[in-house]
Amino acid sequence: MRILLWHVHGSWITAFVQGPHTYVVPVTPDRGSDGLGRARTWDWPDSVVEVPPERLRDEDIDVVVLQRPHELDLVDRWLGRRPPLVYLEHNAPHGEVPDTRHPAAGIPGVTLVHVTHFNRLMWDAGPTPSTVIEHGIVDPGPLWTGELERAAVTVNEPVRRGRTTGTDLLPAFAEAAPLDVFGMGTEGLAGHLGIPADRCRSHELTQSELHSAMARRRVYVHPVRWTSLGLSLLEAMHLGMPVVALATTEVTEAVPAGAGVVSNRIDELTRAVRDFVADPLHARMVGEGARAAALARYGLSRFLDDWERLLKEVAR
Repeated sequence: MRILLWHVHGSWITAFVQGPHTYVVPVTPDRGSDGLGRARTWDWPDSVVEVPPERLRDEDIDVVVLQRPHELDLVDRWLGRRPPLVYLEHNAPHGEVPDTRHPAAGIPGVTLVHVTHFNRLMWDAGPTPSTVIEHGIVDPGPLWTGELERAAVTVNEPVRRGRTTGTDLLPAFAEAAPLDVFGMGTEGLAGHLGIPADRCRSHELTQSELHSAMARRRVYVHPVRWTSLGLSLLEAMHLGMPVVALATTEVTEAVPAGAGVVSNRIDELTRAVRDFVADPLHARMVGEGARAAALARYGLSRFLDDWERLLKEVAR
C-alpha cells in the first residue's frame, strides 16, 4: 500500500515505517510542521518518500494516517478526495478529563487508534470506532553498562511543560542521585530549579547518540505525571536499564514487577534511585527484567503485525 502521513512524532514513525509499504510524507520548501519530509535524526528506510503538496493529487494513496485535527483539511485540499482514514492519537486528553471529546469523534469513515488502553479509556470518542495498537520499538540492543553513578531522565522542554512532566520533582531526585537530563530545551534547567550544576546536567543529543549515553547511567527515572506512555521509558527498558517511575497513566501496565520501581510515593521512588545507584548488580538484574518485559510487550514485530491487520481492514 501507499500510506500518507505527516512527520509528526519521529520516534513513533521510525517504528511504523519499518513495515512493508511505501510511506508518503509531505515536504514543503520551508520544511515547516506540515511539510517536514523525511527525518534528519532518525534512520528511515528508502520506502519513505517525500512528495510536495502540489503533487499529492497525482499519488495513488490507499490509506491516510491522520495525527492532528487540521490534517483532514489538508487531505481535502491537497488530495481533493478522502481515501480510507485512520486517526492515530498519540496523547492522553487534556482539559476536562474524562469528558474531553476527541477531535476525530464524528468524522465519517474514520477509525481511531490509540497507543495505550489508558488513552482509549479517557478520551470521549462518541460513536467513532476505536482500537488500541500499543507502541513498538526498534530495538537498540542491551547497551546498558551503568558505569556512571547517575540517573538518566529524558524529557523535552521541561521548563515549559512543568508539572505535566514532573519537572518540579527533579530536585528531590537530584538529592538521591546526580541527574543527566536529555532532551530539547533542557539548557539552564539546573539554574531554573535551583539545583547545583553538578547534580543536574543538561544534554541535547542526536537520536544516534542518545541511547548509548543513557545506557552509561545506572538508572532511568521517569517523573512524568500526565502524558501518554513515553517512548523514552520503553527505550530505556530495551536498553536494559532499571526504571523508577510514577504510577500514572499507562506506566503500571508497561513496567511489571521485577522491571523497576513504580509508585506515587516520592520517598519510595527516591529510595529506589539510591538503592540502584549503590548496588550495580541489583541494577543489572532488574534492568535485564525490564528488557525482557519490553521485548515481550513492545517488540517491533508485534507492533507491525497489529498495524498490518488494521491497515488491510481499513483499506478494504
